[in-house]
Amino acid sequence: MKKMTLSPGKLPVKAMILAAGRGERMRPLTDTTPKPLLVVQGKPLMQWPLEALARAGFPDVVVNTDWLGDQIEGYFSSIFGLLTNDDVLNKLSNSEHSTIVYSHEGRDFGGALETAGGIARALPLLCPSQDEAERDQAFWVLAGDVFAPDFEFSQAAVDRFMASGKLVHLWLVPNPTHNPGGDFGLALTAGESVGLALNLPKDNPQPRYTYSTIGLYRRSIFEPPLSRIPFGNPLGVKAPLAPLLRAAMDNQAVSAEIYTGAWTDVGTPERLAQLNHTPE
Repeated sequence: MKKMTLSPGKLPVKAMILAAGRGERMRPLTDTTPKPLLVVQGKPLMQWPLEALARAGFPDVVVNTDWLGDQIEGYFSSIFGLLTNDDVLNKLSNSEHSTIVYSHEGRDFGGALETAGGIARALPLLCPSQDEAERDQAFWVLAGDVFAPDFEFSQAAVDRFMASGKLVHLWLVPNPTHNPGGDFGLALTAGESVGLALNLPKDNPQPRYTYSTIGLYRRSIFEPPLSRIPFGNPLGVKAPLAPLLRAAMDNQAVSAEIYTGAWTDVGTPERLAQLNHTPE
């Protein structure tokens, strides 16, 4: 079959699935099974975004792990070998690469590095090019414990993001019951669906939305002046993502849009049961 080719100077866009969480609220289910392997509607939770990425032509994925991370690698291995959907397999067979690589934070540092620390650790896998013209690459970031079966990853979204000059693009969702106050604001121009993400003060009455955990990032947001973690986070610095995003928002460097498709943060056994239509 014909292989996919890239335009001159265009690097493949990779994705990072965040899978290092302990899943404390999901206990006792996560005492023996990592949350990304919990079954949702017949598939491991993390398989849903893996299939969606493959369908969209983004089959190179980095997964960070901590709690029971060996189970995640043991299940998915280094390729999308467990995926059975014919369309997905056809997409993979037409691509140059179809791999999963792992950033084992628990194995390397004895525990998870939080979101920004984990992404910084994985940067050599996500953005390996040191060429000055290519080094500020884009990559997808999403959580392995969020169920968003209707979300469409697209090259058009990547191209729009790269043309915008922003450091990050976020997909926001209407606030779920477990996060009624939301996370970030959104400034939209009339008739536009994409606007600036806002770091609103607590007393600001503007509407806030919840970060879906799906976003596009440039490597440079994890570099000075916004981040002081060395490339690859060799010392295993733990760092949350929200302060980094808020600092970038204050510089008008983050865009966002509202996603209204099916979306669930599978954070409790009750939410998992609801998705699987079983009694709580």
